[in-house]
Amino acid sequence: MTVSLRPATGADLMAVGALHQRSRVAAYASFLPPEALADPTPEAMGRYWTERVTWEGADHRMTVAERDGRLVGFSYLGPDDEGDPATGLLNAIHLEPAERGRGTGRALMVDALDAMRARGWSRAVLWVLRDNAAARRFYERGGWTTTGGQRDDLIGTVVVPQLRYARSL
Repeated sequence: MTVSLRPATGADLMAVGALHQRSRVAAYASFLPPEALADPTPEAMGRYWTERVTWEGADHRMTVAERDGRLVGFSYLGPDDEGDPATGLLNAIHLEPAERGRGTGRALMVDALDAMRARGWSRAVLWVLRDNAAARRFYERGGWTTTGGQRDDLIGTVVVPQLRYARSL
């Protein structure tokens, strides 16, 4: 019943997309309206990840978490989106909703931080939705702190503020 981590393969990406959609709905439902979370569909999210990994695969890394042979989470990391060569960006950690609180997210985060160190980065950053209190607590327990950076993104037609977090490696 332990979780195992492995590099994602192309065969995982449609399932990653479906998991990503379920994770988003569960994590964001308390502060976003249902219509904002209706799209993209799980299939569209799978196509998104297939395309994204195709274009970014050379300098990004996706890791999947499995429990009893079933995909239960993933992480995705790459270079800093603001161009700092000493910094890596943790683009995503998403879990099956029932997997929260079981240590899977922590295992994915520790693995991602180790991978960033192995790439020679000395700092890690991420963006988190301002209103996602559970995710913010998760990252803060992992040693991340806000940088003061902010930006807006769209989920559906809803503008959602994001906060930038960082930690040293």
